[in-house]
Amino acid sequence: MSKKINIAILGVGNCASSLLQGIEKYKKEPENQIGLMHPDLGGYKVEDINVVAAFDIDARKVGKPLKEAVFAKPNCARVFYPDLPDYPVTVQMGHVLDGVSEHMVDYDEDKRFVIADEKPCDVVKVLRESGAHVLINYLPVGSERAARFYAEACLEANVGFINAMPVFIASDKEWADRFKEKNIPIIGDDVKSQVGATIVHRTLTKLFENRGVILDRTYQLNFGGNTDFLNMLNSARLKSKKISKTQSVQSELSKPLAANDIHIGPSDYIPFLNDNKICYIRMEGRGFGDLPINLELKLSVEDAPNSGGVMIDAIRCMKLALDRKIGGVLTSISAYTMKSPPEQYTDTEAKEMVEDFIAGRRER
Repeated sequence: MSKKINIAILGVGNCASSLLQGIEKYKKEPENQIGLMHPDLGGYKVEDINVVAAFDIDARKVGKPLKEAVFAKPNCARVFYPDLPDYPVTVQMGHVLDGVSEHMVDYDEDKRFVIADEKPCDVVKVLRESGAHVLINYLPVGSERAARFYAEACLEANVGFINAMPVFIASDKEWADRFKEKNIPIIGDDVKSQVGATIVHRTLTKLFENRGVILDRTYQLNFGGNTDFLNMLNSARLKSKKISKTQSVQSELSKPLAANDIHIGPSDYIPFLNDNKICYIRMEGRGFGDLPINLELKLSVEDAPNSGGVMIDAIRCMKLALDRKIGGVLTSISAYTMKSPPEQYTDTEAKEMVEDFIAGRRER
């Protein structure tokens, strides 16, 4: 089997920047395992991940060396490892489709996307010629048509697909069946952060349930200053995102809350926060004696790096599936790393399933 895991990146934004910085940091500092859930996963280490292609639509990134593009505006992720290598990768012009919201034109160029005046590349050809094993989809929230376009390209190019954004592909039976029929693995949908709003909210919800506390009402409000939050000011692009985050929390309850008793979703865009994401969670419940228990929590994280360790595990599980010639949805790693997998499991169950998959005791 090939020891290298060749990845292609769709959307050279903050998440891509943090992922590549992390890969290079752990390559150069092998003794540093902070932030890695699996330093060794099925024989694969972080240094085995090799980027071979990248796609974007921004004029400041298209046609540029990947090393430069990951630090170009409007990226604002914290730079924690600037010493990236000279990747033999030039950022290719992707297909815009519905990937850019019209309202962005009203904001400063340093904060928004600027569409390049370039002809889109032949995505299937680039994937094939690059030798990519997997395409990571980091498209903006609401890019429904674009996400499906690139999923189709993976099916044609015989490349695994990791859907890190909230368009329902892995969790859509028709798409899942198509990947299974072609024996191409897929992981999705909508990546969880390592310790982010969703997994913290899920954990607290499960805590209430396990301790016999009735959860009556809850909300989760998120705001930040990166392009993700600017993009989500267009409420028309939020339908899938709100569904994804809400069902992830609801799945921890034996009896889901009524729609009016749960609110989970992005709240606002605050430019000066850059990639810092602030989350407020409130939970209103009743415990022993039918007496009130109210919980309020504030979480502050650097948004893009917070999904880096999760993605590194997803990439390596994808390669194990390719080595083992397993196609279709990878249930275990999807449940562990994604908000909207085809099947919801508790985080404890999902972790056990992933360990079984890595050890070869579970097919998916």
